[in-house]
Amino acid sequence: MSDEKIIAKGKEVIKIEGEAISQLAEKINGDFVKAVNRIYKSKGRVIFTGMGKSGLIARKIVATLNSTGTASFFMHPTDALHGDLGMVRKNDTVIIISKSGDTEELINLIYMLKRIGVKVIGMLGKRNSKIGKVCDIILDVGVKEEACPYDLAPTASTTAALVMGDALAVVLLEKNGFTADDFALLHPGGSLGKRLSLLISEIMYDKGDVPIVRATTSLKETILKMTSKRLGMTCVTNNQGKLIGVITDGDLRRLLEKSLDLSGLKAKDVMNSEPKTIEQDYLASFALQQMESYNITSLIVINKTLKPVGIVHLHDLVKLGLQKR
Repeated sequence: MSDEKIIAKGKEVIKIEGEAISQLAEKINGDFVKAVNRIYKSKGRVIFTGMGKSGLIARKIVATLNSTGTASFFMHPTDALHGDLGMVRKNDTVIIISKSGDTEELINLIYMLKRIGVKVIGMLGKRNSKIGKVCDIILDVGVKEEACPYDLAPTASTTAALVMGDALAVVLLEKNGFTADDFALLHPGGSLGKRLSLLISEIMYDKGDVPIVRATTSLKETILKMTSKRLGMTCVTNNQGKLIGVITDGDLRRLLEKSLDLSGLKAKDVMNSEPKTIEQDYLASFALQQMESYNITSLIVINKTLKPVGIVHLHDLVKLGLQKR
């Protein structure tokens, strides 16, 4: 196969699957509303099941629902017929994913589910299948064709089922009033959880580690203070302890380029009188955004009275993995 044919085939697959998703939008109808309301009003869990590739898609949808506040789990059809049906309760909702709707294991399972009394939603490629005739609600995920040249390997059909599952999850997320704070609670690990929950107060250098000088402090003492704390900057305060400026290593370098006579200079003569600040109850990810916006490497953390209480440094935020990937 030539390079041109490889590119053409890749584009063809994407086109076929894209069309399958576009056609899926037309199938978001009253049945979809019924499915959403059934899950939303149910006091039980959502149980997904499916064979082969459909089972893999079911597992992914389960993961998405769980991460967005809808309790779900996957039940393998064969295991269900050999004891796992004991996990199912009458107030649960079972969603069966099947392209053909005629899979033997799923047919056997659905009759057992109906005997228990649970509501069954079919996410099916064929509405008039054996499974479709028994389901309480049908979500049509049928596709015109598979991307597979022999129309055998599930490709467009599994994509359609996955997208329908995402549609359910997102609608339920909004219907349940699920917030970013809720998301953070369920995702405490990794960079995502940190971006959503880590506060500046939890990662900043406290006041004892922050270099602070008065406006009248000599430049020599100011440099010694900056050197001792090793943060590459110092806060400058007035007699009441309120922040009025900042001096960075860069400010000192620029000063040396202009003059070699530094005698008699005070901190107030060198400082930047418009320091960039933030309060400690903000998210650490917001501090990172501010630093990137201003092209700086640190922010002074102040309290309500404008007194410096800490420093948050770019390098520490990057180490925590707070930058978006």
